[in-house]
Amino acid sequence: MKITIVGSGYVGLVTGVCFAEMGTEVCCVDVDAAKIASLQKGFPPIYEQGLEAMLQSNIAKGRISFTTSLAEGMQGAEVVFSAVGTPPDEDGSADLHYVLEVAREVGRNMASYVLMVTKSTVPVGTALKVRAAIGEELAKRGVDIPFDVASNPEFLKEGSAIKDFMYPERIVVGVDSERAKSVMARLYKPFTLNGHPVLFMDIPSAEMTKYAANSMLATRISFMNDIANLCELVGADVDSVRRGIGSDSRIGGKFLYPGIGYGGSCFPKDVKALMKTAEDQGYAMKVLHAVERVNAEQKELLFRKFMKRFDGKVKGMTVAFWGLAFKPGTDDMREAPSLVLIDVLTQAGCKVRAYDPISMDECKRRIGDRITYCKDIYDAVEGADALFLVTEWTDFRFPDWERVKRALRYPVLFDGRNLYDSSEVRATGIEYHGVGKL
Repeated sequence: MKITIVGSGYVGLVTGVCFAEMGTEVCCVDVDAAKIASLQKGFPPIYEQGLEAMLQSNIAKGRISFTTSLAEGMQGAEVVFSAVGTPPDEDGSADLHYVLEVAREVGRNMASYVLMVTKSTVPVGTALKVRAAIGEELAKRGVDIPFDVASNPEFLKEGSAIKDFMYPERIVVGVDSERAKSVMARLYKPFTLNGHPVLFMDIPSAEMTKYAANSMLATRISFMNDIANLCELVGADVDSVRRGIGSDSRIGGKFLYPGIGYGGSCFPKDVKALMKTAEDQGYAMKVLHAVERVNAEQKELLFRKFMKRFDGKVKGMTVAFWGLAFKPGTDDMREAPSLVLIDVLTQAGCKVRAYDPISMDECKRRIGDRITYCKDIYDAVEGADALFLVTEWTDFRFPDWERVKRALRYPVLFDGRNLYDSSEVRATGIEYHGVGKL
């Protein structure tokens, strides 16, 4: 089977490389000529552990190719995946401009049956619009070519996307015809042989499942951040509370780690989009409005702790950052708490010295030289007044605390991810401030 994937960003590229790894013939299409040229040489435009090696292996085996021409990419393809971006509009809704343009182009170029599959995260009802767009183009051509549409949302975590795709907890597929179901079952057969379930359902339910899943995870994060903030006020330790509730099988321990808020490409925009979908139906998602509000406030938490510790007299101070990416294992800076912290610190007259093992180039692309980029964690603390742990990279787990203490003007650590044992840090003479910890 040959498949075509339109959009060679994070979702599209990981999807294409992983399908190729399972033996499928894949052609990835993107309008960005520079990106395609780089991919043809085996160099991905994003960082994801294991992706580059898998990409180069499948290029060598002839299983994956890249082009800027959808007409060329569709030749011989039975399935076309749409994995283009759905950025949020000003009102929070998902912008479907790229999704519908792909549908129209498919309608202009298809010569035989095609199953059009939406991989991008899209609101309920998008499949109807995709179907209409393809149908309009076929009508303009005066041809009657059969086609189907389907929804196959992705559930990839940045930093472990290859593992998530190759060993999925579930594969959600929304279809409305037996032919579409048969094609998708054949495509995913290598995964079902390994025991990974495909959950077939109607298309609106598949579209909703993605938003509901991400919104639930975002809710757990904001809930624990709310609990952590209350723990500090009443003298409780959030780590003990987290273990206590996570041991309940009805709750479980995942996504119960407090910190400085969620970011990235999915949770923020998906929560907004689901709220907008509800608003369009005359319904208010009250819980998600609170989730979003808590998350926005949590991103400034370290700054508030910093201001309180120094009685608001922070102008002219320098803060060291360990970490910039929104999470470890990726260079993604979208909606990263670090960007919010940089804004509020610089507005308060502070300077920032930062080190991140992967995302400094991406940060510089976004904000330029507003901060100082350092060569390692010790360079970052050199001459700084205080230290913020922003991203919990494994590189930061076992620093030389004596060296850190000597470098800082004030030996104060604000641990935004509760990465460290507070008693161990304090034993070195460094003042420790975590999230919801004693």
